This record gives sequence, structure tokens and C-alpha cells, in this order.
Amino acid sequence: MNLHRVVALLNQPQSPFELACAAEVFGTVPPDVPGRYSFRICAERPGPLRTTIGYEMLVDAGLEALEEADTVVVPGWQPIGAPASPDVTAALRAAHRRGARIVAICTGAFVLARAGLLDGRSATTHWRSIDRFAATFPEVEVDEDVLFVDHGDVATSAGTGAGIDLCLHLVRCDHGAAHAARIARNMVLPPHREGSQLQYAAKPSEHAPVRVEESLAPLLEWATAHLDARLTLGGLAEHAGLSGRTLARRFTEQLGTSPGQWLLGQRLGAARVLLEQTDLPVEAVATRVGLASAVNLRRRFRAHLGTTPGAYRRTFGEASTSRQHLTGPEA
Repeated sequence: MNLHRVVALLNQPQSPFELACAAEVFGTVPPDVPGRYSFRICAERPGPLRTTIGYEMLVDAGLEALEEADTVVVPGWQPIGAPASPDVTAALRAAHRRGARIVAICTGAFVLARAGLLDGRSATTHWRSIDRFAATFPEVEVDEDVLFVDHGDVATSAGTGAGIDLCLHLVRCDHGAAHAARIARNMVLPPHREGSQLQYAAKPSEHAPVRVEESLAPLLEWATAHLDARLTLGGLAEHAGLSGRTLARRFTEQLGTSPGQWLLGQRLGAARVLLEQTDLPVEAVATRVGLASAVNLRRRFRAHLGTTPGAYRRTFGEASTSRQHLTGPEA
């Protein structure tokens, strides 16, 4: 298998954490995860490059590295809003025309917008920079209430944590949910946060700070282990010992989403893994993840993933791929 070539375009002073978001997802190969990506860095001028925390890193490649990239990542851009040079914008446009996927983490969205890659499209960036971004690029439809926006050929994320979410999302798109879950597990992260989730949770009242006993973590763990059950807002609230209204408020405060949307995301994620790793009929997959029927599963897949369970399995199914390796494509 040819490795998917990911190149990060750096600019000084470079944030090491924003770079690490991409490097850890695309550049680290855990022992139990097959390698699918190669990762390298480049800059307009190779050589020592200052970081935001004082040390320098050595960059050995220039903009010519973008000519071979399948995905280009701009992991933040400092100072915020500083213009990229004509050579940088030209290299990004050329990579995009050639078919490379262009990805911005956090303030890297400013560079994509300045290159014209976001004109007439939705995009996001760190919530502190949203107003500045919107004022600078009125031709871009700014979405401040999401973790990331993916158009397929161009993608942007909110802050640095959301950059990890975006990178894992791209891995799911490329190689399926199970492969992305293995990478997330190695990073000790939850495997999936929806891009439509809010950038930050609602601010709790200063007179009623969130206490440890109010955490949703035990309920989320229990619900994830019982996806095949009929889980309703009332049932979840009863299990948590709360009213439905209080539970919905805590979901908004702590997760930035509703109980129903969170639960649907978990069920679709579980369905994707079953479709990839088993030969279970679609009806059985739907039952196991609590979506009741194959018809409902197909409807949800079409609405949220733009495909069908069968087409998804043909693309990412590990069981069918293994059989082909053993018996040939005509099996």
C-alpha cells in the first residue's frame, strides 16, 4: 500500500502543540496499528525555525515538499492574521489544484482564506479569533459553533484540541472508524467528537461551579456499554438520578451537544466499527447499536455520512478485505 503523504507547512514562531496535533495522528505508528501515512515538515525557508516557547526546530525542506503532498496541514499561524508570502499562497493554491487536501488547524485558517481556498465556503478557527477572521474575510461563511468543518478538499478546525479531532476525523474518512479508534486509543483519547459539537461548553454560573459529582463521565460510560438498549432522555436521566431538564442542561454545559445527538453519534460510531470488523448483516448491526432496524440505520448513515452501510463496508470492511487477500478478488 502506498503511504498517504502528509506535509505540515510551518511558519515562525511555530506552536509546537499545534504541529504535534498533526504529527501524533499522522506521523506516529503504534506497534498495533498498520502504517498508512508518511509525515514531514517544511517551511518557506528551510533551516532553524523559532517556536512560540523559545527553542528552535530544524526544518530541512522548502515549499517544494508541497508538490508531492497528498494532504497539506497548516498547524496554526503566528502572529495571528500575519499575511503569508506570495510564494506560500501560490504553493498552497498549486497543491489544491493538483488535488491535495488542504487542512488548517486553529489560526491556520487565516492562511487558507488569504489564499482564496475558503471563498464562498464555511470555515472555522479558534473562538478568540472568530471576529477578526470574519471581519478580514467577509467572503468566507464563518461558523463559530463547531469543532471543525470538512469540505473534503479543504478543512479547518477550531483551537488546538479541535485540531486533533479534525485529524482523527480525516483518518476515519481515509481508513475507517476502527483504524482511527486505534490511533486515538494510543493517544489515550476518546475516539470521536463530532465536528458539529460546540467549541467550548457553556460557562457555568459563578455561583454554581461544576462539582466532580456532576460529571457526566459515569453516565456516558454506562450508556456506551448499553447502546443496544432503548435509551431515552428519561431513561438516561433516571439512571443518572436527575430530571430530564437537568440532564439536558449538563450535556450542553459539559459536551456542547444534546443527549440525543451525543447518543446518535455513539451509535453511528459503533455501527461503523461493526461494519468494518464483522460480517454481521446490516439488520444485526442496527440492532446491536440500538438503531432498531436496517431501514433506520441506512437512513441515519445517508443523512450523517452521505453513504449506505453496504457501501461503507465495501470501502472499509476489514473482513472482506482479508478474504480477498486470502482467496483473490473473485471470491
